[in-house]
Amino acid sequence: MSEPATPVTPVTSVPSVMSETTPVTFPPAFLWGAATSAYQIEGAVREDGRTPSIWDTFSHTPGRTAGGETGDIAVDHYHRYREDVALMARLGLNAYRFSVSWPRVQPTGRGPAVQRGLDFYRRLVDELLAHGIRPAVTLYHWDLPQELEDAGGWPERETAYRFAEYAHIVGEALGDRVEQWITLNEPWCSAFLGYASGVHAPGRTDPAAALRAAHHLNLAHGLGTTALRAVMPARNTVTISLNSTAVRPLSQRPADLAAARRIDDLANGVFHGPLLHGAYPESLFTATAPLTDWSHVRDGDLAAVHQPLDALGLNYYTPSLVSAADSDAPGPRADGHGASAHSPWPGADDVAFHQAPGERTEMGWTIDPTGLHELIMRYTREAPGLPLYITENGAACDDKPDPDGRVHDPERIAYLHGHLSAVRRAIGDGADVRGYYLWSLMDNFEWAYGYDKRFGAVYVDYGTLERTPKSSARWYGEAARTGVLPAPGTPWTPDTAGTAGTAGTAGTPQ
Repeated sequence: MSEPATPVTPVTSVPSVMSETTPVTFPPAFLWGAATSAYQIEGAVREDGRTPSIWDTFSHTPGRTAGGETGDIAVDHYHRYREDVALMARLGLNAYRFSVSWPRVQPTGRGPAVQRGLDFYRRLVDELLAHGIRPAVTLYHWDLPQELEDAGGWPERETAYRFAEYAHIVGEALGDRVEQWITLNEPWCSAFLGYASGVHAPGRTDPAAALRAAHHLNLAHGLGTTALRAVMPARNTVTISLNSTAVRPLSQRPADLAAARRIDDLANGVFHGPLLHGAYPESLFTATAPLTDWSHVRDGDLAAVHQPLDALGLNYYTPSLVSAADSDAPGPRADGHGASAHSPWPGADDVAFHQAPGERTEMGWTIDPTGLHELIMRYTREAPGLPLYITENGAACDDKPDPDGRVHDPERIAYLHGHLSAVRRAIGDGADVRGYYLWSLMDNFEWAYGYDKRFGAVYVDYGTLERTPKSSARWYGEAARTGVLPAPGTPWTPDTAGTAGTAGTAGTPQ
């Protein structure tokens, strides 16, 4: 069940990605997209048969989210999807990654689909195709039906089988029109933020349960992949989106290198080990032995997980800088994953996280495009010939309209230029990167942060739900239309008119 250890290389300096004066040109077939997730944008949580997910329950629990905010209305995409698709087309995007709400399609997580729920996604896909935008479906972006959590959630093996049934339903409904499929988004967050630190739904704090959840999410991917391929045309592709981390040791001391290896196993190896190599890292078993004997990994599981991938999705925001903790005091956990008395790193309480130097986003995350290049090249080496997509990358900024209603966000433009330049550098170094999905299309419900953090290229007035493209949306749209990155200092004038129309019910998200 174990894979060979991957050496963690100490990083003592951060190289320049690319000169800002060099024209950055992408291959003609490169996909330029944006990404969202169902609970963050749809709203309409009680319409057309949808029942609560773990995020409905979590966000309605006092103290769990900033200001007690929820996704009940979010940005009302459920009613405004036509206007949102038209906006994407106007900006020049040629791809859109969205997620399907599991409780909207299969409210209890079992049994037949609710056709009204599936019909929404059929209409959305048809609208995208009519505008020349390629849809990419994510089956699971964290909204587990509450009834499945009540039965034990991801720490229970049965949940993986229920996911495969759900994947079969959605694949059968949309597989004739959607070619790009993603089983899970960031299973690390589902397992370790949901079941270890408790800062994400369902808010549990049991490290052993988190490790079981990680395995069952891997199993769900494998079973779901098989289910999709059984009902879809052979031309369709199936992948997974991992929030892989560029883990860097603070120094070359053996203790710091060992700490980096420990975090690399928990951040990366626990997922890409089974997915790419059919095995978990042996060092992961050693580090977590006080918590679990891994007997939940049954005969045949790793073969089921190790399905051939058509591509790999990478989500990247910032690297991790770690060291061995001071023996006289617990190490600080400045890992960027929310405040909790409980760690999302099972078996790694003796590892300290450090804030890397440099500029930061509003999330407090250090801006470092070299980490993205590092990850792309790592997977190019580990899985030669496997196409890659950047399925999420973006920045939260302090965006505010000016007196004319325009929203200028030069910090986001600089962020995007740096990270897209890193992608292009990786392509030049031999990586097969085929597309980039900006996180996010528009401002939305940012999980436990409520509506406080804005990642969107499109500004949303949460009182009126009016959409206003920021200057970064115009910049990114120009890159999408031409395949060439405009210089980051080029002045871009954002729109002043919203595009949301009048459908649905406006109002402040609750």
